[in-house]
Amino acid sequence: MTDDAYLFLLNDLDEPAASLGVPPAAVGQLACMDTPAVRAWLDAQGVSATSAKLRVLPPDETAAIPERAERLPVPLSEEELSRVRQHSAPERIARVEEALLAYRDCTDGRDALLGRALAAGVPVNRIVELTGEDPAAVAAAAR
Repeated sequence: MTDDAYLFLLNDLDEPAASLGVPPAAVGQLACMDTPAVRAWLDAQGVSATSAKLRVLPPDETAAIPERAERLPVPLSEEELSRVRQHSAPERIARVEEALLAYRDCTDGRDALLGRALAAGVPVNRIVELTGEDPAAVAAAAR
């Protein structure tokens, strides 16, 4: 396993790998695509950033890249990596991952919000009623 994601090119012999990875254009803007290194690599390969043969894989899946495929390691931000993983996952997994991301977004800052509610004088039982949180979790936010 590597810490870098990889851009790679499928060739005509890579039929079984055709579903491997995701075209970078499908995941939205990736900062690495605008770097001189990536542009030079694409030029050297004679392909554009929108080529159907161009794929990106997250670091934990790069071992699946066919040995003969042209490849280039690229750094991705956490947000970019999340998008690549989501787009390369089977649809049923992608839907669950979307729900998990939505959950994370709504719980971000939970303890701070519970603490603010307590500091404002909202009773613990009312916070529990409004949030569905465990009373012990609400009380712990006061610490």
